[in-house]
Amino acid sequence: MAEPKTLTVAISDVEIRRHSGGEARQLRDIRHPELRFRYSTTDRNRGAWHVVVRGKWGKAGNYPSINAKLMISTLPTILARRAVAPTASSTTTAWHTVGEVLNWYADRMGRDRGLSVKRKASAQSALRCHLTPRLQDVTLANLDRASLDRLLMWPMQERYALSFVRSVYGVLAVAFRQAMRLGLITANPMADLKYTDFVQTRIKPKPARLRGDDLPTLLHDLTERIEHAPLESMLALMMLCHGTRLGETRLARWKNLNLTTRQWFIPALDTKTKAAHTLPLTEQASALIERYRTIQQAAGYQGPLLFPGRAGGAISATLASSLFKAMARGEWSSHDLRKVARTGWMDLGVDYLVGEMLLNHAMKDLDATYIHTTAEGLKRQALETWHNHLEQHGLTPLLSVTYAGRETMTDNAQATKYKASSGPMFPLQGRMQNESVATAPAPLPKQSIWGQFTQWTNT
Repeated sequence: MAEPKTLTVAISDVEIRRHSGGEARQLRDIRHPELRFRYSTTDRNRGAWHVVVRGKWGKAGNYPSINAKLMISTLPTILARRAVAPTASSTTTAWHTVGEVLNWYADRMGRDRGLSVKRKASAQSALRCHLTPRLQDVTLANLDRASLDRLLMWPMQERYALSFVRSVYGVLAVAFRQAMRLGLITANPMADLKYTDFVQTRIKPKPARLRGDDLPTLLHDLTERIEHAPLESMLALMMLCHGTRLGETRLARWKNLNLTTRQWFIPALDTKTKAAHTLPLTEQASALIERYRTIQQAAGYQGPLLFPGRAGGAISATLASSLFKAMARGEWSSHDLRKVARTGWMDLGVDYLVGEMLLNHAMKDLDATYIHTTAEGLKRQALETWHNHLEQHGLTPLLSVTYAGRETMTDNAQATKYKASSGPMFPLQGRMQNESVATAPAPLPKQSIWGQFTQWTNT
């Protein structure tokens, strides 16, 4: 007598192996009538799990990667999900630990072309240095508020800034949310958790280390540097004049700066928000760019980049940060230039929304739709006001000799007393401009500017 195509048994790995040599097509569990196991037609040592709810079949995984014990333990979760929606996913995985989820996410993120290199590196560091070492052996069933607090959150807040702790927590949350969204796990143990469950202290923004009172000293220092260190000086000036981020500034290309239409176009791929950004170029900015181009060409560089780095590409973020650190002697960072510009715009009466647009902060779709028509004119007015203000504090000597406003601003520039010091820049905040002028810093060693470009390129 032929063996039935469907056998009703108490499914276990032993039962699956026992009937693998027979002719049964599938096994049905006497304890769990919704569960089915079907043998592979090509290899009866393998098979697939299915869950049947209201006549609708859903594949839950493959055997032996998912054994009978794991399948039966996850069946209640699958049934609960499908009780709400019979067509919902029945998928389960062989993952037992948090480490397996994190390894999957690290691999997936590393191959995601939609993420920037900087974001990938930051997340990979969080995974490699903190999440995986602390949580890799924790089972998914045991990951809860108490274990996460004990193993990760509380030890990290003792050693690191709270903003960093929150960013690491964010990587963990995103990893589980993505796995759940793709049906790779049957339940998200972090679904009901949030950062403030563990740390209630409010994260305060970092204070600005450059103020409006520091502009004369800063501009004087850049005036002294630009002929000897043109790349780092111009990088700082472009950020100060336009409030741009370091990443989008260092990647600037000559073809995207149009001195005829007076516009600087920043492609979407170069921005943090992944939205193309256009900035108006004022007369002062155009004159500054013309001078820098002349210095660059005199040095023998004819390439497409404003700030060339190694192997023909733009200067790297690491090297750019190092140049800023040396230039500022650790007293301020590149982001402080963006902050002082934003503060200056507000002090000069620039509309808040216009300031946000200049910074290329993400806006709601509705806002972006309604303000698009008048945005460019308002942005130009704002930057003209800002650059006129910078001229009053020492920008004029940095501009090209063809700048139309140079003659009218010369008297003001000569009348302004700039402070300079051979010690660290800006040891005191809010210094008065009428203080006596200290000894100017020793000039940098004279060397070929092209030699500097070569040094940067090979660093």
